[in-house]
Amino acid sequence: MSLYVPAPFRVDDPETLRAFIEDNAFGTLVTASADGIHVSHIPFAVERAPEGLRLLGHVARANPQANALEKATDVVAIFQGPHAYVSPTWYEHHPAVPTWNYAVAHVRGRLAPLDEFELRELLGRLSRTYEGDRPNAWRIDKAPGDFIDNLVGAITGFSLAVERVEGKFKLSQNRPGQDAKRVADAFEREGETALASLMRKHPPAR
Repeated sequence: MSLYVPAPFRVDDPETLRAFIEDNAFGTLVTASADGIHVSHIPFAVERAPEGLRLLGHVARANPQANALEKATDVVAIFQGPHAYVSPTWYEHHPAVPTWNYAVAHVRGRLAPLDEFELRELLGRLSRTYEGDRPNAWRIDKAPGDFIDNLVGAITGFSLAVERVEGKFKLSQNRPGQDAKRVADAFEREGETALASLMRKHPPAR
């Protein structure tokens, strides 16, 4: 599997990519093996380990991908950030055509299973992350023990030791003159503020 990344859109900085994945951690897990290709959409946790970056996640045991994890010959986790349609009417330079601006990161690596302790730790971490400090936040240690035991028995946890990350931030960096700024301003007006902000952080190279 490969990702087409023209030079103006390539992002290689590890910290930029790590932060992007953390900010867009609901990703797509794709595994390929002799049994075929399996896809799941799941929340990931990002962990810095002594040996490098790891992604942690889980799938239902009833999901065929759970059995395919240990047989996988190719693995990619895909993370997508803000995206939106670009009207050519926003450009200063013409002729032009419609397009789409977006940001993605593709992560490849080696899968390994999580033991029960690690899986429980992951569930606690995910709930703390997404429940946050809301009133009466749900916590795994406050739930009935037998309920959590059944939950843990119904899912399979895994880690993905990151070996390669490809970043593609297609944000009008290939447009001439002030076109990228004009597109970011148009996104701002149309309420696509996250995408406008990302464009301003990654302007065309001078």
